[in-house]
Amino acid sequence: MTRDQIMAVVTKHLIEAVDGLTPDAIDPARSMKELGANSLDIVEVVSSSMRELKIKIPRSELAKLTNLDGLVDLLHKVAGEKAAASENRAS
Repeated sequence: MTRDQIMAVVTKHLIEAVDGLTPDAIDPARSMKELGANSLDIVEVVSSSMRELKIKIPRSELAKLTNLDGLVDLLHKVAGEKAAASENRAS
């Protein structure tokens, strides 16, 4: 899965969680709080995104994130590692 595809998943869940947020208003360099999400919204966005992508990330890793780009980068990294592990098992 590409980074752009993962950004689309996260953006979709962020728009669903934050009232009045539009795709044009999303700046990946900003934190979800700066985009209007409260702590419960953030948990929902992260959980929904991980569920849709079928990946798990330790909470300790999530706690280090400061912006939307960081979340997408981490999800992309973990998704890539999962795909590589699946390919190795299939070989």
